[in-house]
Amino acid sequence: MQLGKYSLGIGDRFSHQGVAQLRAIMKANRAGVDVSPVWNKSNREHTYVHSHPADVRQEADAAVAKLGFTGKYFVDADHINLGTVAPFVGTADFFTLDVASFIGKESPVEAVNAFVASCSKYIGKLTIPGIDHPIEVTEELLVKIAGKFLAATQQASEIYSFLKEKKGEGNFITEVSMDEVESPQTPVDLFFILKMLADKGVPAQTIAPKFTGRFNKGVDYTGDVAQFAKEFEEDVLVIDFAVKEFGLPAELKLSVHSGSDKFSIYPVMAAVIKKYNKGIHVKTAGTTWLEEVIGLALAGGKALDAAKFIYTEALGRKDELCAPYADVIDIDAGKLPSKEEVASWTSEKYANTLRHIPGHPDYNPNFRQLIHVGYKVASEMGTTYTDLLKAHADVVGSCVEENIYDRHLKRLFNL
Repeated sequence: MQLGKYSLGIGDRFSHQGVAQLRAIMKANRAGVDVSPVWNKSNREHTYVHSHPADVRQEADAAVAKLGFTGKYFVDADHINLGTVAPFVGTADFFTLDVASFIGKESPVEAVNAFVASCSKYIGKLTIPGIDHPIEVTEELLVKIAGKFLAATQQASEIYSFLKEKKGEGNFITEVSMDEVESPQTPVDLFFILKMLADKGVPAQTIAPKFTGRFNKGVDYTGDVAQFAKEFEEDVLVIDFAVKEFGLPAELKLSVHSGSDKFSIYPVMAAVIKKYNKGIHVKTAGTTWLEEVIGLALAGGKALDAAKFIYTEALGRKDELCAPYADVIDIDAGKLPSKEEVASWTSEKYANTLRHIPGHPDYNPNFRQLIHVGYKVASEMGTTYTDLLKAHADVVGSCVEENIYDRHLKRLFNL
């Protein structure tokens, strides 16, 4: 099973926007870019909204059938580990092996020594085609890299072995995720991580490293765009070399867990993948959930009241809701509007404050990030929330489709 050159991870917290999401993908395909949709949902999200992995498969299949989509599509068990993977086995065909928590964990000395010995040919000046400077590799560097990443790749191997036993070799896509950590992985780190995965027989088709800068949920990239561009291009070249050097899948490509809306680096990514004719996988995380709230606000009446209620509740429970996402949000509490202020807002004011339009005078990234992590509030509303989604499906679906196509796909692929 192969993923394809371009793919977009589309999360959908409440499983109501599959058709709207797929309309956006199909619009890109008609514009000349073959993008495969990958519906993704993590164990944490399932827990918060009381859904089940099978629900994602049902949503994807139903959307595909309704729109007559004939391309490849996938269902991603997002950010799973050995403790959470089992419920996803029956319905997912894409597995994001999240091994970030194992980075830096101690490995047996024998394993470290064996890995270092296997890398003896790379000691000295390592030249990677396309990178304009050789990489100085020492035994000390290899020991350091092994000490940091060997346990994580071993964990990836164990999860992959479990899946291979349950689903059969070649019947699923494997992604290895190391992005939710504080320190970025350098291109030389990535090269030797890929060797570790190859040594352990993990046929990754996508890999999600941690890049320099902040990838906060729902807002733009924060960091040095030029530095990101350098790292991203070098990572693409490292992967190209590693595929040939280690016998990894030819379709192996970078996966960028964007946290959504990394508009300032989309042009960089677009330029690099075009320059080298390479693929990419981008996960748009909670973008769709935010567009649901925007759509309800625009619908007015009880739907607007519900959008305001979600914010008021989230504001009162900020610490609770933010805690699981502490590493991927930056909210300035002093710039959050009061519940009294939000209560007076019109539909347009609420939507403009939440919608990510850089430079718009109403846009508030602090408000947006709080709503992003506040989907638990909507879940607790039960059918009150989902009935509003059904009642205003046209306006909500239009927001979802416009967001994915106009703000993401067009930027990523220069459409």
